[in-house]
Amino acid sequence: MLAARAVRPADVPPSTGLQEDPLQFLEVGEREPAPVPEGWVPVRVRAAALNRHDLWTLRGVGVHPEALPVVLGCDAAGTTEDGREVVVHAVLSDPGWAGEETLDPRRTLLSERWPGTLAPVVRVPARNLVDKPAELSFEEAACLPTAWLTAYRMLFTNSGTSPGDTVLVQGAGGGVSTALVALAASAGLRVWVTSRSEERRARALELGAHAAFAPGERLPERVDAVMESVGKATWGHSLRSLKPGGTVVVCGATTGDAPAELNRVFFTQLRVVGSTMGSREELRRLAQLCATTGVRPLVDDVLPLAEAGEGLRRLEAGEVFGKVVIRP
Repeated sequence: MLAARAVRPADVPPSTGLQEDPLQFLEVGEREPAPVPEGWVPVRVRAAALNRHDLWTLRGVGVHPEALPVVLGCDAAGTTEDGREVVVHAVLSDPGWAGEETLDPRRTLLSERWPGTLAPVVRVPARNLVDKPAELSFEEAACLPTAWLTAYRMLFTNSGTSPGDTVLVQGAGGGVSTALVALAASAGLRVWVTSRSEERRARALELGAHAAFAPGERLPERVDAVMESVGKATWGHSLRSLKPGGTVVVCGATTGDAPAELNRVFFTQLRVVGSTMGSREELRRLAQLCATTGVRPLVDDVLPLAEAGEGLRRLEAGEVFGKVVIRP
Protein backbone atom coordinates (compact mmCIF):
# COMPACT_ATOMS: atom_id res chain seq x y z
CA MET A 1 0.00 0.00 0.00
CA LEU A 2 1.04 3.61 -0.55
CA ALA A 3 2.59 5.26 2.52
CA ALA A 4 4.77 8.23 3.51
CA ARG A 5 7.77 7.01 5.49
CA ALA A 6 10.83 8.32 7.27
CA VAL A 7 13.84 6.33 6.06
CA ARG A 8 17.35 5.89 7.42
CA PRO A 9 20.00 8.36 6.24
CA ALA A 10 21.81 5.40 4.66
CA ASP A 11 18.74 4.68 2.56
CA VAL A 12 18.85 8.02 0.70
CA PRO A 13 21.49 9.38 -1.67
CA PRO A 14 24.32 11.17 0.18
CA SER A 15 24.13 14.95 0.09
CA THR A 16 24.87 18.01 2.19
CA GLY A 17 22.64 19.80 4.67
CA LEU A 18 20.69 16.73 5.75
CA GLN A 19 19.69 18.29 9.06
CA GLU A 20 18.56 21.45 7.28
CA ASP A 21 16.47 19.49 4.78
CA PRO A 22 14.58 16.73 6.60
CA LEU A 23 12.56 16.01 3.46
CA GLN A 24 15.57 14.16 2.07
CA PHE A 25 14.60 11.40 4.48
CA LEU A 26 11.00 11.23 3.17
CA GLU A 27 9.88 8.36 0.95
CA VAL A 28 6.37 8.20 -0.50
CA GLY A 29 5.76 4.87 -2.21
CA GLU A 30 4.39 1.36 -2.01
CA ARG A 31 5.29 -0.80 0.98
CA GLU A 32 4.23 -4.01 2.69
CA PRO A 33 2.24 -3.51 5.92
CA ALA A 34 4.55 -3.70 8.94
CA PRO A 35 3.82 -6.14 11.80
CA VAL A 36 2.07 -4.74 14.89
CA PRO A 37 1.21 -6.31 18.26
CA GLU A 38 -1.49 -8.98 18.31
CA GLY A 39 -4.95 -7.65 19.08
CA TRP A 40 -4.50 -4.19 17.59
CA VAL A 41 -7.39 -3.14 15.38
CA PRO A 42 -7.21 -1.76 11.83
CA VAL A 43 -8.66 1.64 11.03
CA ARG A 44 -9.26 2.74 7.45
CA VAL A 45 -7.76 6.23 7.39
CA ARG A 46 -10.17 8.73 5.84
CA ALA A 47 -8.03 11.76 6.76
CA ALA A 48 -4.70 12.37 8.50
CA ALA A 49 -3.18 15.69 9.60
CA LEU A 50 0.47 16.72 9.37
CA ASN A 51 2.42 17.93 12.41
CA ARG A 52 5.87 19.27 13.16
CA HIS A 53 6.41 15.94 14.87
CA ASP A 54 6.64 14.46 11.36
CA LEU A 55 9.51 16.81 10.53
CA TRP A 56 11.32 15.88 13.76
CA THR A 57 10.86 12.21 12.91
CA LEU A 58 12.42 12.80 9.49
CA ARG A 59 15.40 14.32 11.32
CA GLY A 60 15.64 11.20 13.48
CA VAL A 61 14.56 12.99 16.68
CA GLY A 62 12.35 10.99 19.05
CA VAL A 63 12.03 7.97 16.80
CA HIS A 64 13.36 4.56 17.81
CA PRO A 65 16.28 3.80 15.44
CA GLU A 66 15.20 0.18 15.10
CA ALA A 67 11.78 1.37 13.90
CA LEU A 68 13.18 3.02 10.75
CA PRO A 69 11.94 3.08 8.10
CA VAL A 70 8.60 3.97 9.70
CA VAL A 71 5.29 5.31 8.40
CA LEU A 72 4.87 8.94 9.45
CA GLY A 73 1.77 10.52 10.99
CA CYS A 74 0.23 10.87 14.46
CA ASP A 75 -3.26 12.06 13.62
CA ALA A 76 -6.11 10.24 11.91
CA ALA A 77 -9.85 9.89 11.65
CA GLY A 78 -11.43 6.95 9.89
CA THR A 79 -13.61 3.86 10.12
CA THR A 80 -13.20 0.47 11.76
CA GLU A 81 -14.06 -2.80 10.07
CA ASP A 82 -17.58 -2.69 11.52
CA GLY A 83 -18.19 0.84 10.18
CA ARG A 84 -17.63 2.78 13.41
CA GLU A 85 -16.40 6.33 12.73
CA VAL A 86 -13.47 7.09 15.03
CA VAL A 87 -10.69 9.50 15.94
CA VAL A 88 -7.33 7.87 16.73
CA HIS A 89 -5.61 8.84 19.98
CA ALA A 90 -1.90 9.03 19.14
CA VAL A 91 -0.46 8.39 22.63
CA LEU A 92 0.45 4.72 23.07
CA SER A 93 1.02 3.74 26.71
CA ASP A 94 2.63 0.53 27.89
CA PRO A 95 0.09 -2.34 28.14
CA GLY A 96 0.84 -2.64 31.85
CA TRP A 97 0.39 1.09 32.57
CA ALA A 98 -2.73 1.84 34.60
CA GLY A 99 -2.53 5.63 34.92
CA GLU A 100 -3.03 8.59 32.62
CA GLU A 101 -1.29 7.90 29.32
CA THR A 102 0.93 10.98 29.06
CA LEU A 103 2.52 10.23 32.46
CA ASP A 104 3.74 6.80 31.38
CA PRO A 105 7.56 7.07 31.11
CA ARG A 106 7.47 4.38 28.41
CA ARG A 107 4.79 6.05 26.29
CA THR A 108 5.31 6.64 22.59
CA LEU A 109 3.41 8.39 19.82
CA LEU A 110 2.31 6.74 16.61
CA SER A 111 5.25 6.81 14.15
CA GLU A 112 7.90 6.77 16.91
CA ARG A 113 7.95 2.99 17.27
CA TRP A 114 4.88 1.72 15.42
CA PRO A 115 3.62 2.68 11.94
CA GLY A 116 1.78 6.00 11.78
CA THR A 117 -1.26 7.34 9.98
CA LEU A 118 0.04 8.48 6.58
CA ALA A 119 -1.22 5.33 4.90
CA PRO A 120 -4.62 3.90 3.91
CA VAL A 121 -4.75 1.79 7.10
CA VAL A 122 -3.33 2.28 10.61
CA ARG A 123 -3.45 -0.33 13.37
CA VAL A 124 -3.80 0.75 17.02
CA PRO A 125 -4.95 -0.66 20.38
CA ALA A 126 -8.76 -0.63 20.60
CA ARG A 127 -8.52 1.59 23.71
CA ASN A 128 -7.00 4.34 21.54
CA LEU A 129 -10.20 4.90 19.57
CA VAL A 130 -12.67 7.70 20.32
CA ASP A 131 -16.03 8.02 18.60
CA LYS A 132 -16.04 10.75 15.95
CA PRO A 133 -19.00 13.11 16.41
CA ALA A 134 -21.24 13.14 13.35
CA GLU A 135 -21.04 16.95 13.32
CA LEU A 136 -17.32 16.86 12.41
CA SER A 137 -15.99 15.93 8.98
CA PHE A 138 -13.17 13.39 8.81
CA GLU A 139 -10.80 16.20 7.82
CA GLU A 140 -11.78 18.29 10.87
CA ALA A 141 -11.62 15.32 13.23
CA ALA A 142 -8.17 14.36 11.97
CA CYS A 143 -6.80 17.69 13.23
CA LEU A 144 -7.74 16.99 16.86
CA PRO A 145 -5.39 14.31 18.29
CA THR A 146 -2.12 16.27 18.42
CA ALA A 147 -2.29 20.06 17.96
CA TRP A 148 -5.86 20.59 19.16
CA LEU A 149 -5.53 18.13 22.04
CA THR A 150 -2.32 19.85 23.12
CA ALA A 151 -4.10 23.22 23.07
CA TYR A 152 -7.12 21.82 24.96
CA ARG A 153 -4.93 20.52 27.81
CA MET A 154 -2.89 23.73 27.95
CA LEU A 155 -5.99 25.87 28.33
CA PHE A 156 -8.50 23.79 30.24
CA THR A 157 -6.31 21.49 32.35
CA ASN A 158 -3.10 23.41 33.04
CA SER A 159 -3.54 27.18 32.72
CA GLY A 160 -5.89 27.80 35.63
CA THR A 161 -7.75 30.47 33.63
CA SER A 162 -11.45 31.28 33.75
CA PRO A 163 -13.82 33.10 31.39
CA GLY A 164 -12.91 36.79 31.36
CA ASP A 165 -9.19 36.18 31.91
CA THR A 166 -6.62 37.26 29.32
CA VAL A 167 -4.24 34.80 27.67
CA LEU A 168 -1.30 35.53 25.37
CA VAL A 169 -0.54 33.02 22.60
CA GLN A 170 3.03 33.29 21.37
CA GLY A 171 3.58 32.68 17.66
CA ALA A 172 0.28 32.80 15.76
CA GLY A 173 -0.24 30.58 12.74
CA GLY A 174 0.74 27.02 13.61
CA GLY A 175 -1.60 24.17 14.43
CA VAL A 176 -1.35 24.52 18.22
CA SER A 177 -1.57 28.32 18.21
CA THR A 178 -4.62 28.47 15.92
CA ALA A 179 -6.28 25.85 18.12
CA LEU A 180 -5.46 27.92 21.22
CA VAL A 181 -7.03 31.04 19.69
CA ALA A 182 -10.21 29.27 18.61
CA LEU A 183 -10.68 27.31 21.84
CA ALA A 184 -9.85 30.21 24.16
CA ALA A 185 -12.19 32.59 22.35
CA SER A 186 -15.00 30.02 22.46
CA ALA A 187 -14.51 29.66 26.23
CA GLY A 188 -14.90 33.37 26.96
CA LEU A 189 -11.24 34.23 27.37
CA ARG A 190 -9.71 37.42 25.99
CA VAL A 191 -7.06 36.25 23.53
CA TRP A 192 -3.94 38.14 22.48
CA VAL A 193 -1.40 36.77 20.00
CA THR A 194 2.06 37.60 18.69
CA SER A 195 3.55 36.98 15.27
CA ARG A 196 6.38 38.32 13.11
CA SER A 197 3.99 38.30 10.13
CA GLU A 198 1.47 41.11 9.70
CA GLU A 199 -0.64 38.76 7.57
CA ARG A 200 -0.68 36.11 10.31
CA ARG A 201 -1.63 38.69 12.92
CA ALA A 202 -4.57 39.76 10.74
CA ARG A 203 -5.68 36.16 10.20
CA ALA A 204 -5.48 35.47 13.95
CA LEU A 205 -7.86 38.39 14.52
CA GLU A 206 -10.25 36.88 11.97
CA LEU A 207 -10.01 33.57 13.83
CA GLY A 208 -11.14 35.15 17.10
CA ALA A 209 -8.14 36.82 18.72
CA HIS A 210 -8.96 40.16 20.34
CA ALA A 211 -5.56 41.82 19.72
CA ALA A 212 -2.32 40.99 17.89
CA PHE A 213 1.21 42.27 18.52
CA ALA A 214 4.68 42.00 17.07
CA PRO A 215 7.08 39.67 18.94
CA GLY A 216 8.45 41.33 22.06
CA GLU A 217 6.06 44.28 21.81
CA ARG A 218 4.99 45.82 25.12
CA LEU A 219 1.41 44.82 25.91
CA PRO A 220 -1.30 47.23 27.11
CA GLU A 221 -1.48 45.29 30.37
CA ARG A 222 -0.17 42.08 31.85
CA VAL A 223 -1.98 38.83 31.21
CA ASP A 224 -3.22 35.96 33.38
CA ALA A 225 -1.53 33.22 31.36
CA VAL A 226 0.83 32.76 28.43
CA MET A 227 0.68 29.81 26.04
CA GLU A 228 4.30 29.14 25.08
CA SER A 229 5.57 26.84 22.33
CA VAL A 230 8.34 28.96 20.78
CA GLY A 231 11.00 28.88 23.48
CA LYS A 232 14.18 30.95 23.38
CA ALA A 233 12.88 33.64 21.00
CA THR A 234 9.85 34.52 23.14
CA TRP A 235 10.56 33.24 26.67
CA GLY A 236 11.69 36.55 28.19
CA HIS A 237 8.66 38.33 26.72
CA SER A 238 6.37 35.60 28.06
CA LEU A 239 7.61 36.06 31.64
CA ARG A 240 7.55 39.86 31.45
CA SER A 241 3.98 39.77 30.12
CA LEU A 242 2.53 37.89 33.13
CA LYS A 243 0.73 39.36 36.08
CA PRO A 244 2.20 38.48 39.48
CA GLY A 245 1.04 34.94 40.19
CA GLY A 246 0.37 34.27 36.50
CA THR A 247 1.02 31.05 34.63
CA VAL A 248 3.08 30.21 31.58
CA VAL A 249 2.13 26.87 30.02
CA VAL A 250 4.91 25.33 27.93
CA CYS A 251 4.27 22.67 25.29
CA GLY A 252 7.43 23.07 23.22
CA ALA A 253 10.46 25.14 22.32
CA THR A 254 10.77 25.33 18.54
CA THR A 255 13.53 27.99 18.72
CA GLY A 256 15.50 26.18 21.41
CA ASP A 257 15.88 26.18 25.18
CA ALA A 258 15.86 29.45 27.14
CA PRO A 259 17.37 30.78 30.40
CA ALA A 260 14.93 30.17 33.26
CA GLU A 261 15.05 33.75 34.67
CA LEU A 262 14.46 32.30 38.13
CA ASN A 263 14.70 35.69 39.85
CA ARG A 264 11.64 36.90 37.95
CA VAL A 265 9.85 33.57 38.49
CA PHE A 266 10.16 33.54 42.27
CA PHE A 267 9.90 37.28 42.89
CA THR A 268 6.59 37.61 41.01
CA GLN A 269 5.46 34.11 42.05
CA LEU A 270 4.93 32.84 38.53
CA ARG A 271 3.88 29.30 37.73
CA VAL A 272 5.70 27.45 34.94
CA VAL A 273 3.70 24.40 33.85
CA GLY A 274 4.81 21.80 31.34
CA SER A 275 2.12 20.33 29.11
CA THR A 276 2.36 17.40 26.69
CA MET A 277 -0.40 16.13 24.39
CA GLY A 278 -3.45 14.93 26.32
CA SER A 279 -5.35 11.89 27.51
CA ARG A 280 -7.89 9.80 25.64
CA GLU A 281 -10.60 11.22 27.89
CA GLU A 282 -9.50 14.79 27.07
CA LEU A 283 -9.64 13.90 23.37
CA ARG A 284 -13.21 12.64 23.83
CA ARG A 285 -14.19 15.86 25.62
CA LEU A 286 -12.47 17.98 22.97
CA ALA A 287 -14.38 16.23 20.17
CA GLN A 288 -17.64 16.76 22.03
CA LEU A 289 -16.80 20.43 22.67
CA CYS A 290 -16.30 20.96 18.93
CA ALA A 291 -19.55 19.18 18.16
CA THR A 292 -21.64 21.21 20.61
CA THR A 293 -20.08 24.68 20.20
CA GLY A 294 -19.45 24.73 16.45
CA VAL A 295 -15.72 25.43 16.92
CA ARG A 296 -13.80 23.77 14.11
CA PRO A 297 -10.12 23.27 13.30
CA LEU A 298 -8.81 25.61 10.63
CA VAL A 299 -7.77 23.48 7.64
CA ASP A 300 -5.20 25.26 5.48
CA ASP A 301 -5.23 22.66 2.70
CA VAL A 302 -6.21 19.07 1.87
CA LEU A 303 -3.77 17.03 -0.22
CA PRO A 304 -3.66 13.46 -1.53
CA LEU A 305 -1.17 11.10 0.10
CA ALA A 306 1.07 11.21 -2.96
CA GLU A 307 1.62 14.94 -2.26
CA ALA A 308 2.49 14.55 1.43
CA GLY A 309 5.98 15.85 0.64
CA GLU A 310 4.55 19.17 -0.55
CA GLY A 311 2.52 19.53 2.63
CA LEU A 312 5.59 18.83 4.77
CA ARG A 313 7.64 21.29 2.70
CA ARG A 314 5.10 24.04 3.36
CA LEU A 315 5.02 23.15 7.04
CA GLU A 316 8.81 23.33 7.26
CA ALA A 317 8.85 26.66 5.41
CA GLY A 318 6.26 28.21 7.73
CA GLU A 319 3.75 28.68 4.91
CA VAL A 320 0.85 27.01 6.74
CA PHE A 321 -1.86 28.75 8.77
CA GLY A 322 -3.79 26.06 10.60
CA LYS A 323 -3.51 22.41 9.54
CA VAL A 324 -2.59 20.52 6.38
CA VAL A 325 -4.71 17.39 6.00
CA ILE A 326 -3.77 14.34 3.93
CA ARG A 327 -6.45 12.19 2.30
CA PRO A 328 -5.05 8.68 1.62
